[in-house]
Amino acid sequence: MSTRIVRAACPHDCPDSCALLVTVEDGRAVKVAGDPDHPGTQGVLCTKVSRYTERTYHPDRLLSPMKRVGPKGSGQFAPIGWDEALDIVAERLGAIAARDPQAIVPYSYAGTMGLVQGESMAARFFHKLGASLLDRTICASAGATALRYTYGASVGMDIEHVEDAKLIVIWGGNPIASNLHFWTRVQQAKRRGATLVAIDPYRSLTAEKCHRHIAPMPGTDGALALAIMHVLIRDDLLDHDYIARHTVGFDALRDRAAQFSPARAAQICGIDAEEIEWLAGLYGKLAVRERQPVAIRLNYGMQRAHGGGQAVRAVACLPSLVGAWRHAAGGLQLSTSGFFPIDNAALQRPDLLPSWPRLPRTINMSTIGDALLGEGLPAGTPPIEAIVVYNSNPVAVAPHSGKVAAGFAREDLFTVVLEHFRTDTADYADIILPATTQLEHVDIHKAYGHTYFLANNQAIAPLGEALPNTEIFRRLARRMGFTEPCFADSDEDIAAQAIVRGDPRAAGIDWQTLKESGWQKLKLPAAPFAEGGFPSPTGKCQFYAAEMVKDGLDPLPGYVPPYEAPASAPELAARYPLAMISPPARNFLNSTFVNVDSLRATEGEPHLDIHPDDAAARGIVDGMMVRAFNDRGSMQARARVTDRARQGLVVGLSIWWKKLAPDGKNANELTSQRLTDMGRAPVFYDCLVQVEAAAQAVT
Repeated sequence: MSTRIVRAACPHDCPDSCALLVTVEDGRAVKVAGDPDHPGTQGVLCTKVSRYTERTYHPDRLLSPMKRVGPKGSGQFAPIGWDEALDIVAERLGAIAARDPQAIVPYSYAGTMGLVQGESMAARFFHKLGASLLDRTICASAGATALRYTYGASVGMDIEHVEDAKLIVIWGGNPIASNLHFWTRVQQAKRRGATLVAIDPYRSLTAEKCHRHIAPMPGTDGALALAIMHVLIRDDLLDHDYIARHTVGFDALRDRAAQFSPARAAQICGIDAEEIEWLAGLYGKLAVRERQPVAIRLNYGMQRAHGGGQAVRAVACLPSLVGAWRHAAGGLQLSTSGFFPIDNAALQRPDLLPSWPRLPRTINMSTIGDALLGEGLPAGTPPIEAIVVYNSNPVAVAPHSGKVAAGFAREDLFTVVLEHFRTDTADYADIILPATTQLEHVDIHKAYGHTYFLANNQAIAPLGEALPNTEIFRRLARRMGFTEPCFADSDEDIAAQAIVRGDPRAAGIDWQTLKESGWQKLKLPAAPFAEGGFPSPTGKCQFYAAEMVKDGLDPLPGYVPPYEAPASAPELAARYPLAMISPPARNFLNSTFVNVDSLRATEGEPHLDIHPDDAAARGIVDGMMVRAFNDRGSMQARARVTDRARQGLVVGLSIWWKKLAPDGKNANELTSQRLTDMGRAPVFYDCLVQVEAAAQAVT
């Protein structure tokens, strides 16, 4: 028997970006383990990725190209050869492009976080074709835009130091489920005496293990952050030296925060004013009076509401008010991705885009349902005639799912899906092209929760006839007659182009050294903003961001009410009085892993958590099948009557494949295609519903 260990990287949309060791015996991967030497991974993987071989060798893997032979959405396909499949795709795309290439839309996101199998050869192909551009907003763009206005980029503290913090605020996240290695460090800080606070409408697994849980209503985090500022300023719990030297706009921020007393914010958030006073007092006392490190781990859940961008802005200002950045264990992290020097121009080749008479139009992926149905398209541009989906499952994950499915069901829409399995989206494809999993191809990864580059070396040969995304687009490019040398680049070539050469942050790091070592850390200070030096236009933390004025936005952090809430939409709230959020289920990652039998068995079935008072008012008892609904759609789930959901809130852990749910629907039947205040992002957690016993449901 021949056995070898291959250095690899987890490809999934998680801040941990784990370093992997893949054991291969006689060409078959038999084990995927965490690298014990990688300081982030420390030899431990989540339940999902530790079972990665179950996904790679799943009996339902797509291993040959498929052509639709039944109605759209029926999942009826017949196998065909690669030559026939690629000829069909090239012929159809070529005919559409001859009329107007903007009628072709790529649709992709973070099904892999890899820089090679993500947007490299695929982007080159669509740029050369002249297809519509895709605004990739579905996860993080509201928060990323807010950080750019405030700090200049998506940058933050190094989580490797957080065990030395004396206060850790986990705001809008559940790291036990979605940031495991950060949680391990938090537990170490707790053992050293740190106070842990969770801010989350839902008492998640993480919130249950914190010293205190503050549960604001969804979409009200901006008001809470401004009230914390109010107390810090009122009680002079401020680092005046840091503010004077390393921030811009304090006087204007002080005036804004004065409008948000704890009493006012408590009324907006549906919490007690004492909770605000306590948290602000502890945060300021530790940071300013005792000069101890205080940390905020901000996550993306809280930016998925109308005012999500401004909420992130408000929270992101807090560390600079108290000088938390002076400590390696202090500050804030939402994302570290902005530290990585990535050569996107080399990877994606935007120079291939047609520049005359104009650039192609841009389609927002968060409103794909409307776009496919011809609604909201830029004036003078064609309807969408073809869509090519890779690294995503929009029929399950995009908001207002009924519209999305209706768009994909159009008989005149030519749909190509690159996939591992017959997902909800693949069921609507005309052609399915089998893609490789992470064990079967080469890739390079940055992270958004730590500061290590990682290499993914190919561990096994592709199963069946599966091909890497890159090779699929290479072959399509040849059939489309694209002759530029970049279309002949190998995956190794592309990986070598990914890192900006000469950037001091990546000194000593290139593809050759990376694939040999498996991971390498960026060259950054332990406390990156101890002396300011933010990558903003002013070099400072921008309480007041002049660029926001140019962009037509309020230049100060503010509170933007949810679209759907009693105060902002009283008539709607009278019909649909319960707020609904749909955070990740512990055993799924977005819609990935839902079809892995062992993981789905652990989740059991779709559940809807509802507070006992809200359940009693509706005649709902624990274990009953219920129907959540609003004007956009409905879904059925098993009720769990629990005070983990605060009163006025229901929680549907997600995202189930629709075909694996009891009624063929998931939480995105209920979510809307409205967008955030900045970043053009979706508002998944800005959603009002009513809930009734399923026996009363009207189909």
